[in-house]
Amino acid sequence: MNPAINEKHPAAGDADLAEADRELRAQVRRAGSLLGDVLQSQARSEVFDTVETLRRGFISLREAEDEQQRAKLMSMIDSLPAETMTEVTRAFAIYFNLANLLEELHAHRTRRRLAADGDPRWLGSFNRTFSDMASRGVSLDDAMKQLKDLSFIPVFTAHPTEAKPRAVLDALRRIFEWFHELTFGNPDEIQRTEIEEHIRQNIQVLWKTEELRGSRPTVEDEIRNGLYYFRASLFSSVPQIYRNLEKAIENNYGKRVDAPPVLAFGSWIGGDRDGNPYVTARETRYALRLQSREILSEYLRRIDELSSRLPFSARWCKPSAEFMAGLEDDEQRIAAHTGTRPERYAAEPYRRKLYLMRRRLSAMVDQIQTELRLRAERSERPPLAYTSADELVDDIRIMRESLVGHGDEAIANDRIKDWQRLVETFGFHLARLDLREESTRHTQCVQELMAAFKITDDYASLDEAGRVEILNRELAREHPPQLGRLDVSSEVEDTLESLAVVREFTRTLGNAAFGSYVISMTHSASDVLALVWLMRVTGVYEPGSDMAPPLAIAPLFETVPDLEHIEPVLDKLLENPHYRAFVEAGASDHTLRQEVMLGYSDSCKDGGIMTSRWQLYRAQQEAVALCERHGVDCVLFHGRGGTVGRGGGPTHQAIMSQPPGTVRSKIKFTEQGEMIFAKYSNPETAVHELTLGVTGTLKASGTRPSDADFSDMASKLSDRGERFYRNLTENTEGFFDYFQAATPTAEIGALNIGSRPGSRPSKAKLDKSSIRAISWVFAWAQSRHTLPGWLGLGTALTEGGVDNESLQMLYREWPYFRTIIDNVQMSLAKADMTIASEYAQLAAGQGHIFEAIHAEYDRAVTGILGITGEHGLLDDDPVLRTSLDRRRPYLDPLNHIQIAALTRYREAGDRIWLDPVLRSINAIAAGMRNTG
Repeated sequence: MNPAINEKHPAAGDADLAEADRELRAQVRRAGSLLGDVLQSQARSEVFDTVETLRRGFISLREAEDEQQRAKLMSMIDSLPAETMTEVTRAFAIYFNLANLLEELHAHRTRRRLAADGDPRWLGSFNRTFSDMASRGVSLDDAMKQLKDLSFIPVFTAHPTEAKPRAVLDALRRIFEWFHELTFGNPDEIQRTEIEEHIRQNIQVLWKTEELRGSRPTVEDEIRNGLYYFRASLFSSVPQIYRNLEKAIENNYGKRVDAPPVLAFGSWIGGDRDGNPYVTARETRYALRLQSREILSEYLRRIDELSSRLPFSARWCKPSAEFMAGLEDDEQRIAAHTGTRPERYAAEPYRRKLYLMRRRLSAMVDQIQTELRLRAERSERPPLAYTSADELVDDIRIMRESLVGHGDEAIANDRIKDWQRLVETFGFHLARLDLREESTRHTQCVQELMAAFKITDDYASLDEAGRVEILNRELAREHPPQLGRLDVSSEVEDTLESLAVVREFTRTLGNAAFGSYVISMTHSASDVLALVWLMRVTGVYEPGSDMAPPLAIAPLFETVPDLEHIEPVLDKLLENPHYRAFVEAGASDHTLRQEVMLGYSDSCKDGGIMTSRWQLYRAQQEAVALCERHGVDCVLFHGRGGTVGRGGGPTHQAIMSQPPGTVRSKIKFTEQGEMIFAKYSNPETAVHELTLGVTGTLKASGTRPSDADFSDMASKLSDRGERFYRNLTENTEGFFDYFQAATPTAEIGALNIGSRPGSRPSKAKLDKSSIRAISWVFAWAQSRHTLPGWLGLGTALTEGGVDNESLQMLYREWPYFRTIIDNVQMSLAKADMTIASEYAQLAAGQGHIFEAIHAEYDRAVTGILGITGEHGLLDDDPVLRTSLDRRRPYLDPLNHIQIAALTRYREAGDRIWLDPVLRSINAIAAGMRNTG
């Protein structure tokens, strides 16, 4: 669901919830009415009539089943021409987009009310967090020390389940702002009428804007799209988070402080090569340059704003000596470069300093612009450029201290401090770019290079011991072989060139430009040592050098077998002297760190949700414990998607439910698909989401390993659930024929929502290994099965050998288990077996598979209600339950339209029916939200 309502609603009485829901429903009705106005004026007459008939009819059916009325509605859908079907589907999609942003605004309004009432109750607020810490006797010094070590790092990826065009994003943002004005601006009747007209106009923009791409987006399109969220939201959200953080500390400890940086951002967009042949070194250069230009341009905008706020005359204030010395240094630097001493703002020291700072930053932007225009393969730092973002932070800090020195503390702590927060967070790089590649590509690289260097011709055929032996021998060499001109494949050339980009941009943007090199499908220690050797031969890493490696290495453990073997792989790796030297070289603060990435999607697709979650839990414990034994701090990187089947769920609870002692002040999460839009398109929601991440990390970092041991029961549940899951998905004849027929998985591939191919290279046999986890989850959500989020859990709960009393105890006392059960409730609540049965009819002769799925669904619901003691799913989360209930009558006609269009398209192959299929996929995704 919308992340704005993902975190459990703060404690409130039924009357409060009812009143809040009335307000939300009134706004949703008003938005629907405005959409109706647009349809009546802009669409063909039958479109509005059809939408209204379907809307009212399915609302009525949800209230009371009427077979005659249902048959009439089904007949109406079956008789719709393709064009009408397309337009009706678009109308429902716009409705869902409006409902989504109004739920987001409603959640924001609820939080504001609580804050205005002095109520810190909403889960994860800074005020509640520090109130709890102070009440436990945590001193201010200890609280600040914890914050100093803290880092919450969302990492944006381009994994596609949604890709709204920029014009749609802009229109939705404008609609949000106008509804925000209606809600908080206290408009009179004339103003209200004007605001509603603005909303109507923007709904009309949505209606007349093509929401489906005519061609697949390029990687460069995805890079630009990712930057949108920084511009639209994060540049204003990040300073606000620090304001809120410092205010909460002052409220609870009675002292004003400067909070240390606690946020950083990462990105895979332009660096994720795994499965995407279109991400090359060229795209990586483009991403780095565009990211840098974006943040530098924001700094220039801030300077222009500050210049009008700091016209202080030297006659009426006395800047500090340190400030004046810095000003003189800048004047001399520019004079040496240009031959003339700048005279502008000679009597206004602060404006003059800002002007000189602008000159230096502008030189950096100009250089980037030139390199972008020329598609340059090399990157240069202009003479006037800052050597690092830290130097710019020092300039701002000195300016602030100077202002404080002559009585202008309020000004120093306002917009100029906000700018300092941006520089501390985003540097000159905006987001640390991660690279990702599959381990087999590195094996191919080592094989070809070692053959070309005449080291060995058979590296790829060696067993693990043989590979480690030869890599150790080569890493022990004082000087690695020189690359020069070698006869290698284009795939190897691409990988080597990507490492050359790292070497190149480290010189201009510094090590902060890069995050980690993620090795997907890590199976053994040699998979990591291979990359260390490749870094050596390309000059990215030089043992004994004063320069730290610009990239950490993060092995990614994805499948169930990989998670089970995480301990021996890491143990062998960390005891290896050459890898140890690599880790030590990257310890800039004298703390040895090993990043470990955990894959939620593939492990769940592989063995089912209970097995995936239990193996992930154990893997975290084992990784942290093993790193500790080696004197290394373990940083966990969670590869989560939006849906429960891909690790999705409320951020705060997800962090808080991790194994005690495994969140060690730093945590990374991937942000994927439509969740980036849902969380970061509006500043109000972005502030909330990032606050939940920071407070969750802070609180979880204070937990210690528990004496409670639930491993025996968890193993039983895992084993039984996995047996059922594998039996159905791997050993049941026709299961993947059912998947192809009963979901729109093949048609999803025609949606141009991502540059990465929608499936893995073709295999003779369709099975789980040939289907990407995103497509697997997305397709099942469309057909309302949602089975990746729950399949196998029903059998685990009812036949796993753990009695219900023990399951209830686990739910009460083990946060990790409680989070699994609560998240699965959401997946089950989004499923609809009645509608899924309609899709099942598309798979002729496979009725037994749907019967098995339906029976497991019933077992899961029964098992969960037996644990929670509730009468229905989500009874303990009435806000989320009401939201889902409100959407169902609008999703129902979309699913039936999709089935009708799919049937015609598959039977006749007429592409006229593909259009409503694709539109329905888009609309259902908007209605169900976290679907990928």
